[in-house]
Amino acid sequence: MNSKGAISNFIEKYYLHFNAASVVDAAKGYEQQLANGSKMLVSLAGAMSTAELGKIFAEVIRKDKVQIISCTGANLEEDVMNLVAHSHYKRVPNYRDLTPQDEWDLLEKGLNRVTDTCIPEEEAFRRLQKHIVKIWKDAEAAGERYFPHEFMYKLLLSGVLEAYYEIDLKDSWMYAAAEKNLPIIVPGWEDSTMGNIFASYVMKGELKASTVKSGIEYMTFLADWYTANSQNGIGFFQIGGGIAGDFPICVVPMLYQDMERTDTPFWSYFCQISDSTTSYGSYSGAVPNEKITWGKLDIDTPKYIIESDATIVAPLIFAYLLDM
Repeated sequence: MNSKGAISNFIEKYYLHFNAASVVDAAKGYEQQLANGSKMLVSLAGAMSTAELGKIFAEVIRKDKVQIISCTGANLEEDVMNLVAHSHYKRVPNYRDLTPQDEWDLLEKGLNRVTDTCIPEEEAFRRLQKHIVKIWKDAEAAGERYFPHEFMYKLLLSGVLEAYYEIDLKDSWMYAAAEKNLPIIVPGWEDSTMGNIFASYVMKGELKASTVKSGIEYMTFLADWYTANSQNGIGFFQIGGGIAGDFPICVVPMLYQDMERTDTPFWSYFCQISDSTTSYGSYSGAVPNEKITWGKLDIDTPKYIIESDATIVAPLIFAYLLDM
């Protein structure tokens, strides 16, 4: 008997060809990986948190359908910003028609635009800044160092933001991850609002750069985690392109080639949702087979590429994994 829900049955019935078929194939492949005892890395690029992917991704985390996450610094913080400032966000459905003057007017109102959604600077960025700076300074005073995601976990679990919550807590993927102490890799964290704010305190001499652990330490942490968890394989589910995907996938050739651990298994599954079409020199647009030449994927690794909008496709795949 089919235990799947209406959404899963719908895509199985109607998603039969081209990118639609790839969605179903990738979802079934992901499910098979978990059934085989493999673990799964999900990478988040783009503005997935501002797109409110947390409404379903949080449940994926709670149901143990993902064991490690790689995300940009923006996705790390923007889920928390949505948690504490949701009512202050402004939707701009006519964003394609905005003039440079319209954009300047948004800036003057403290509204930073991400496609059709504006993040409110005062309620989102500054609300977090006040509390995270204290956590950074307390750690430094105690001679402690942490990764960017660990500082965000401390912020969430401390309860200092509870007075600001504006969405249901179950819709925050970062809170779900914090509760599980899920490992997160955040390459290039400096390229984020909180990273920029931290850098400003370093420049002012109020914090040391070393108080936040570095990208090299993230890579060595990931190498140890991969080594300890790859007995039954680890899959790679990539949403978008960029550093969130490029950084963690390299851990396999690093272990195999640079550490000369030739018993390191390749990634056991690969799927990328991307609207980057195949082009010259584009990593995001490269077909998965190119990754074989870099020692990331094996000849027979299940490989899927879905050329579509991740805000449409990812929730469908997650719904399938959750039997919705």
